[in-house]
Amino acid sequence: MLHPVILCGGSGSRLWPLSRRLYPKQFLPLCGERTMLQASVLRLEGLEERDRTIAVANESHRFLVAQQLREAGLPESDLILEPAGRNTAPAVAVAAMTALQRDADAVLLVTPADHVIRDDEAFRDAVRTGLPSARAGRLVVFGIVPERPETGYGYIRTDASQGDVRRVAEFVEKPDAQRAEAFVASGDYFWNSGIFLLGARRYLEELGRHRPEILAACESAFGGTRRDLDFLRLEETAFDDCPAESIDYAVMENTADAAMVPLGCGWSDVGSWTALQEESEPTEDGNVLVGDVIAEGASNSYIHSQGRLIAAIGTRDQVIVETPDAVLVAARERVQDVRDLVGRLRSSGRAEIDVHREVFRPWGSYEGIAQADRFQVKRIVVSPGQRLSLQMHHHRAEHWIVVRGTARVTRDDETFLLSEDQSTYLPLGARHCLENPGVIPLELIEVQTGSYLGEDDIVRYDDIYGRVEAAENKEPAGA
Repeated sequence: MLHPVILCGGSGSRLWPLSRRLYPKQFLPLCGERTMLQASVLRLEGLEERDRTIAVANESHRFLVAQQLREAGLPESDLILEPAGRNTAPAVAVAAMTALQRDADAVLLVTPADHVIRDDEAFRDAVRTGLPSARAGRLVVFGIVPERPETGYGYIRTDASQGDVRRVAEFVEKPDAQRAEAFVASGDYFWNSGIFLLGARRYLEELGRHRPEILAACESAFGGTRRDLDFLRLEETAFDDCPAESIDYAVMENTADAAMVPLGCGWSDVGSWTALQEESEPTEDGNVLVGDVIAEGASNSYIHSQGRLIAAIGTRDQVIVETPDAVLVAARERVQDVRDLVGRLRSSGRAEIDVHREVFRPWGSYEGIAQADRFQVKRIVVSPGQRLSLQMHHHRAEHWIVVRGTARVTRDDETFLLSEDQSTYLPLGARHCLENPGVIPLELIEVQTGSYLGEDDIVRYDDIYGRVEAAENKEPAGA
């Protein structure tokens, strides 16, 4: 059987400020109505003999992945949680072990969750082309037919005379502009897509041959796997000790059985703002305008507003991105430096690299509205049928005002309902819980007052999402 493996890790830092560490680009609808993760899953429909999807995700993204897969119509899947990012070689290894539990002849179709493919049928045809080779023991990578000389991608060299499935001659690091032009002109070089077709058992054999320390760590972490709700949690200590290495460096560049299938499908890894601009529909002046934007005399610019009006006059070759808490202005030729900028923000302890003003939780979301010394105001939305944990705060009291829907409130030993325009007070130290018993989203305004208003001031006593232990370890999980 064919086992799709969706790699959901990655921070997408080059698309800051839209992409943040706790809400990176794979969970955003950047190139259509569906998120990039959902598009990655849906393009697999139509492949024959396909087993349930395996998603490998970071612990902090677990509820986002589960929710988006459900919204894409994929209720049954294996969701493997990595306690820490260790690159793609370990992620594929634990996915292979998961597939082999159900299927001794499992073949993995490994694809990142944050790539754009415009021609889904061409992609599926290429998978069908590569399947016989993967079943015969070859490790197949898909090489993108280059549309232009590109210095931002790695390359794969093959012999053009070998047909639809070619022996890989070598993997080549990102070239300079002159070499990239020569690569494209030769017809023997392809962009490395990072998409693979591998026999699960065969991959583990090659990983053990070339990186036995990675295989051993993954076997230990997988052996200690425990189920938590819909998730499979790897044993933390063993996986933390695993070397971090990509599947390319660990296996593909070392195996004698690497093969490549050429793929022309309108592919992009959307690795920068210019790449996203190229994937979007431009105006006559070459601009891409998203949201509330007025552009006069602007050309070849990407301007994206999430809320406020952006008025641009005479901008040329610029990237302007507005979010409620940050604005990016960059020359198009410098967008690769956004990652370095994020590194500087991280070094200075800025929260804007981690979360948006609107923060998503398994029960809904909250958004910061105002904050000053000893108080802050939030807008909280609780989805129908969901509830927050039973919790207590050491340093703050809270006022809740319902503006839409019905709230069921637990406060110490009493439980009561609140409807629109009603409110309640939760004193410091009170055990409390909020639930939406209705069929429409519950919206309320929360006013916090106290000496410390951090999200880690939470003691959980009960939680339907299994976050009690995480809270005790001071995970910044919010309400």
